[in-house]
Amino acid sequence: MKIYKKAILLLSAISTLVGCQDLDKLNENPNNIKDAEPYLLLTNVERSAFAMPGISKEYASRMIIMTDGENAYQFFKWTSGSFDKYEKLVEIQKMMEQAESRGEEAYVALGHFLKAKMYYDLTLTFGDIPFSESLKGEQDIQFPKYDTQEEVFDGILRELELASAKLDTSDIIKGDIIYEGDLTRWKKLISSFKLKVLMSLSNKENVKGMAIAQKFKGIYQGEVLMESNLDNGQLKFYDVAGSRYPQFNSSSYGSSMYMSSTFVDLLQELKDPRLFIYAQQTAKALEEGRPVSDFDSYNGGDPIVPYAENEKLVQTKNISKINSRYYADPTTEPNFILSYAELQFILAEASARGWISGDTKGFYERGIKASFSFYEKNAKQLGSYCSLDAVKQYLVGEKVAFKGGDINIELEQILTQKYIMMFHQSGWTAYYDYLRTGFPKLKIQEGVTAPTRWLYPNTEYNRNGNNLKEALQRQFGGDDNIRGSVWWLK
Repeated sequence: MKIYKKAILLLSAISTLVGCQDLDKLNENPNNIKDAEPYLLLTNVERSAFAMPGISKEYASRMIIMTDGENAYQFFKWTSGSFDKYEKLVEIQKMMEQAESRGEEAYVALGHFLKAKMYYDLTLTFGDIPFSESLKGEQDIQFPKYDTQEEVFDGILRELELASAKLDTSDIIKGDIIYEGDLTRWKKLISSFKLKVLMSLSNKENVKGMAIAQKFKGIYQGEVLMESNLDNGQLKFYDVAGSRYPQFNSSSYGSSMYMSSTFVDLLQELKDPRLFIYAQQTAKALEEGRPVSDFDSYNGGDPIVPYAENEKLVQTKNISKINSRYYADPTTEPNFILSYAELQFILAEASARGWISGDTKGFYERGIKASFSFYEKNAKQLGSYCSLDAVKQYLVGEKVAFKGGDINIELEQILTQKYIMMFHQSGWTAYYDYLRTGFPKLKIQEGVTAPTRWLYPNTEYNRNGNNLKEALQRQFGGDDNIRGSVWWLK
């Protein structure tokens, strides 16, 4: 924990010295910290990269609803996003520079991966973003250009390749709170993350001349991938100040946030025992003393009706809260950016699309088994509902058993199961999968279409306006809107 405390102090120093989070300001002075030990910087940037990004995605993905007001994400009315990740990119760059000066290649390798992860999140959030010039403040580039999204994805994949190559010549490292210096598991995560990035581009055939399906197949056949839940790319939480689960003691979780009927109904239809882990029984069911395993003792609110309609369900005690473990347990469960279960669903989709030769059903079932195993271990008193016997029974259920032969049916099953396992996990992946594939079929207000992106930050209009306007003209005919036609979805 000494390393962890030093990292927190270092974060405070960086935040003070960097100050303003505008992108151009960060470019003006990216290296205020001198001669920082790479392992101290690594601890901090890992914690940022693997952090849980809030719960807005659960509203947008129709997993939860709000009953005491209109949530912008539930009703697809969000506005601008944040460029805060560029501050973390500055820290990563500093770590890499310090590591290079010491000949410590492992930190450089992990820096390439962490940069790829940050840029991946940023480009999916906005579209075109500053990439090639974004960390060149010392070269007097105060106002970085916006690269096209295709160029950014190409750069992300190059960063991942550099990460893999440099890990082959690296030694053990300190300050690693993800894998405790186990570079073999880092190699597995990085190779698996390449497949996640490539699958994000399933609507495209090429990236800067590189055939996506062929590249995917080459990685699958030639690189080491995650082999079990032990390889999950996840951040663990501890009952120590600054290290607790981010929603611990959240007042909203205990009051106005409830389960969405679309999510609850799906789990009930599939007879999915993960419902007991994600949700609480209704107050009425609890008063009646009904067992936790009674599927009928759960209910959700309609995500598309006015919030006052769902408040009526609260008054009649006929709506389920989010399970109390998410706000009552400081260690709840690790947060993953990519898990073995998710990888199996990625491989199942690749097999269904013909990108790789393999057993689509086998990948699909391994993904489900890995998700059940994750909750069996981490849901504590509720883990028995996801036992080996439970998953065996689940897999032969009429609505769950894999039905091959039709790619649309296969994709719907695969993406639905991938969606179910992402409650409070894997960032915005479930929503992005919906945008990319149409699965699962989310309930949306009549006359409303799902947003594809966020508006650029207001600070960019003030600080880097010319480059931003050029990017807006190139992408959307000059209109910055949340439903712009972004390259990766075309």
